[in-house]
Amino acid sequence: MPRYLRAVVPGGTFFFTVALLDRRRQLLTENIDLLRKAFQAARRRRPFAIEAIVILPDHLHCIWTLPPGDADFSTRWHDIKARFAAKIPPGEQLSERRLKKGERGIWQRRFWEHAIRDERDYQRHVDYIHYNPVKHGHVTRVAAWPYSSFHRFVGRGVYTIDWAADNDVRRLEME
Repeated sequence: MPRYLRAVVPGGTFFFTVALLDRRRQLLTENIDLLRKAFQAARRRRPFAIEAIVILPDHLHCIWTLPPGDADFSTRWHDIKARFAAKIPPGEQLSERRLKKGERGIWQRRFWEHAIRDERDYQRHVDYIHYNPVKHGHVTRVAAWPYSSFHRFVGRGVYTIDWAADNDVRRLEME
């Protein structure tokens, strides 16, 4: 059985990629209100700050900052994934292993996390998050994607409404 090593940084800031098991499905944007409610419930139980986020049809990217002294992002992700999956009507194809474990076939079991190292690392990941809908061909302009914190950043003056990522961000492969 593989042992996954997770970063332990109490009060840290982390970049995440979380994906559906079947990447052809569009459950996240089709059920955006359910996903938002799952996040809200998880944040009530175990607070964390969402610094930046983008929801695509089959995966999401976000940056969280955990409270001082707290390094447990895994329990938060488990909570979000379980709450969301519980509201999706059953019907997905399940492997024998998932059937035995009583699991749904909504989410990939694991997620990708990266501990943000410094301000430059933070900015590159925020840019990557906001450029992602363009990267995947969902829109041609970042501002056209509705499921993103991009507009919040525009409101704060971080980006202009016509912002597009630089070539370094466009080449990043974080998924």
